Amino acid sequence: MPVTDFRFGPVELYLVSLDGDRPAPAVVDSLHELIASGAVRLLDFVIVHKDEDGAVTSIEIEDHVEEYGFEDIEFGAIGVTGQEDIEAFAELIEPGQSAAVVALELAWAARLAASVAASGAEVLSVERIPAAIVNAIVELDDTEGE
Repeated sequence: MPVTDFRFGPVELYLVSLDGDRPAPAVVDSLHELIASGAVRLLDFVIVHKDEDGAVTSIEIEDHVEEYGFEDIEFGAIGVTGQEDIEAFAELIEPGQSAAVVALELAWAARLAASVAASGAEVLSVERIPAAIVNAIVELDDTEGE
């Protein structure tokens, strides 16, 4: 019998480059808006820095919520971003740069996943097309149609 009472929905891990050592205020504001709307739940947020020699350090946001503007956010699952995730993402960070690993639960997708499972069906695959690619394709299509 399929599980239909999900505690969590699908989770996406984002690696967001930082200009400096902290997320831009607009990014923090966007996260606050998405959380307030109920579309997502912020599970985890880790700042990762790679020094010039390639050494990687990470900071769990739970220890610095006020410093980063998250004092009014209830995190859903601090630590869901594991050390293996951080190490894999760190390979994408240039030496001397920082990035944030953001774990977002897709609350809307949790409801959909539960409904799909309750119907006896299952999600066989999910593919994500990055926004930049979708916009480039649509832009190209628009210019070809002119």
